[in-house]
Amino acid sequence: MIAGSSADAGETVRLNGYPAGTVVIKTSERRLYYVTSEGQAIRYPVGVGKGGMAWAGTALIDGKHIKPAWQAPESIRKDYAKLPPVVPGGSPLNPMGAAALTLSGGGQYAIHGTNNPKSIGGFVSHGCFRMYNQDIMDLYERVSVGTEVVVLK
Repeated sequence: MIAGSSADAGETVRLNGYPAGTVVIKTSERRLYYVTSEGQAIRYPVGVGKGGMAWAGTALIDGKHIKPAWQAPESIRKDYAKLPPVVPGGSPLNPMGAAALTLSGGGQYAIHGTNNPKSIGGFVSHGCFRMYNQDIMDLYERVSVGTEVVVLK
């Protein structure tokens, strides 16, 4: 097992009801699934929205970014007051980690890596989905702009 990953990171499991190429996030399980073929998916652990910040619905991946710079949205800026207004990509202070897949829908949500691997598996974010950096890089290679993301409670 890779350091900083869990036993089910990248494990192939059964998942029915979604076409190949779909990303399914089950918030209650704190797991993300990438559907590879009918009834088969790769499962990854994720950190999800904390109480009152979790959401459900459907979105599309509308951007792919390696080591993105990060700026806290105004709505949560006070939670990150100790960070500079813009944290450069690749900085150990950057909460986006190795990569980010931004989601459509007018919000400021993404599936991204993390600089805090201990947060994976928890209810920890402001609505984004955190992955181990090696897992987001694996998913990044599998998806494209336009990939459907289904978020379930």
